[in-house]
Amino acid sequence: MKRCYPWLICIVAMLMLAISNGMTMTGITAFDPSLLDEFGWSRGQLKFRDMFNLLLAAALSPFVGALIDRIGVRTLALFGSVLLAALYAAYSQVHSITHVYLIHVGFAAVVVSSGLSVAVIMVSQWFHTRRGTALGIALVGSSLGGMLVPKVIVALLPEHGWRGSFLLMAVIPLALFFVCLLLVKQPGALGMRPWGEGQASAACRPGVSSSLPDLSYRQALRTRTFWALSLVAVTTFWGIMSLSSHLILHMKDLGFSGKQAADGMFLLFGLGMVGKFLFGFLADVTTPKKVFVCNVVLMAVGAVIIALQQPALLWAGLIVMGLGWGGLYAILQLQIVEAFGLSAAGKILGTISLMDATSAGLGIWLTAVMFDHYGNYRVAFIVIAVLVVIGMLASLLVRDERRLAFAAAQSDPSPTLPFASQKGGG
Repeated sequence: MKRCYPWLICIVAMLMLAISNGMTMTGITAFDPSLLDEFGWSRGQLKFRDMFNLLLAAALSPFVGALIDRIGVRTLALFGSVLLAALYAAYSQVHSITHVYLIHVGFAAVVVSSGLSVAVIMVSQWFHTRRGTALGIALVGSSLGGMLVPKVIVALLPEHGWRGSFLLMAVIPLALFFVCLLLVKQPGALGMRPWGEGQASAACRPGVSSSLPDLSYRQALRTRTFWALSLVAVTTFWGIMSLSSHLILHMKDLGFSGKQAADGMFLLFGLGMVGKFLFGFLADVTTPKKVFVCNVVLMAVGAVIIALQQPALLWAGLIVMGLGWGGLYAILQLQIVEAFGLSAAGKILGTISLMDATSAGLGIWLTAVMFDHYGNYRVAFIVIAVLVVIGMLASLLVRDERRLAFAAAQSDPSPTLPFASQKGGG
């Protein structure tokens, strides 16, 4: 049992991401048709909650590290689980759009306390080696939530209605609370060591060449690759979050049943999960940049197919876009490390994440506003396709900035900006 415990923590982190992401951002959209029918809100009014949720979560994200250091991942995970259960119970009692907005303020706190950063730290505490594989297992949760939560909600709605379904769904995060209470611990508390601790790392083994020096955060900001990666993130996050947030409503507009719409979400996020594994493997056997560009090309092709608004082609568009998105989600972080090294990777990724979260939130809301104005999603989905094509072109500008900076430093004995140290962040 002790030998398997680190991998059990991966499963817990995966479930935590599936529940927190699925119940606050992706899966909850299965309730949208019922809420619109009940209250007669415009889609712009309803989807403003998602923009508010994402922007507030992005604003709170810089404080997560300090909270983790102060109170630990276990306390945050427990808090997030209880809060999510309480907010779902509160959702069953809403009578105005103001109530919805207030609940989504709480959802932002759930995303921060039970989301990506906490899951990554939780898993990393248990792994010294095999950390990439462990994190890969945990990150599957972000796709799993989008796959399964809508199907559960759609199954509950006919018999229990939307208010009763919200109450029943509140049981899920309560169950997660008890799982975290029983299982989430640090290795030292169980008299254990992280997986692989004491083994020589690859960098220290004989015969492995040293890596290129890392770039500092300031150096990274001056490269075209940083801004190319930022543009890719901003355009593709606008595309995938806008599509997934409106997919169930869009499919019902096209004449699909609620069950078929839930199947569309299952397909989009299921292929995203496949893409994470498939393109992660391909990045190991070829160059990460080739895989990265391929991912964005697939997303662009899928976005164009979906923008055609043809029901018969929709499934093909979801397959292609889902595959591309899954790979991009995994490879984007790898590209940051490849281009700039590890020293300032946290700051760089945090900056890009702030931009893409802002873009995603605006995209969800403005897609709804465009629907309200035109009466359909045609213009909004054309905008998504154009943006992802721009991201595809930007992906071609990505290059190995560390190698280029190293070559420049070799030819110039007095560079203006020094390399970041391998331990410092610059």
